[in-house]
Amino acid sequence: MVIAIDGPAGSGKSTVAKILAEKLGYLYVDTGAMYRALTYKALKKGVDLENEDILTSLSRQTKILLKEKEGKLKVFVDGEEVTENIREESVTNSAFYIARAPSVRTEMVKQQREMAEERDLVMEGRDIGTVVFPGADLKVYLDASLKERAKRRFLELKEKGVKTDIKRIEAELKIRDEKDKSRKVAPLKVAGDAFVIDSTGMEIEEELNLILKKWREKYGTTKSRT
Repeated sequence: MVIAIDGPAGSGKSTVAKILAEKLGYLYVDTGAMYRALTYKALKKGVDLENEDILTSLSRQTKILLKEKEGKLKVFVDGEEVTENIREESVTNSAFYIARAPSVRTEMVKQQREMAEERDLVMEGRDIGTVVFPGADLKVYLDASLKERAKRRFLELKEKGVKTDIKRIEAELKIRDEKDKSRKVAPLKVAGDAFVIDSTGMEIEEELNLILKKWREKYGTTKSRT
């Protein structure tokens, strides 16, 4: 069983997907973390981020592993835990190069689909319901206003002790939205059969209840089938 959750940066996909996976007993998969992990390795090795051939070769030689440990998702690259490293600003600002490369995405999608052969999944990203799992059992498109998303990101960073400016965050999210929606490969868009939620002003519990209600309407249960 696969639940696909898509949406723009800062829409709260990760938080909702994590809790939903926990409630259902499914594996939570953050596809963005996979692209960040490869970006981290590329920066560490100093490879040319504009060279798709090099990036493709790197993706095929890289083992990215997502593990649940003590209720949290841990990210590993070739055996090295990089959970915190991939959230660094340098990685955030460079991940776009990795995500826009067609052959790299093909390799990533292959790995993501392999995960579903072993476990029920709640997978979040920007092209899960449209490209990775077009036949997902439930597709959710989680959205929120730009100001709301900037506010959430600002509070998240503030809680981590990171000093930033909400106007700067809003400007960065706007640029990211434009890049995600206009890229030639797997652009961010709403799947035709997706359950769309505008979470502006909503509490996380409200969003979860809406998704679980839709899940029960389709399958009559909130229990894993494995």
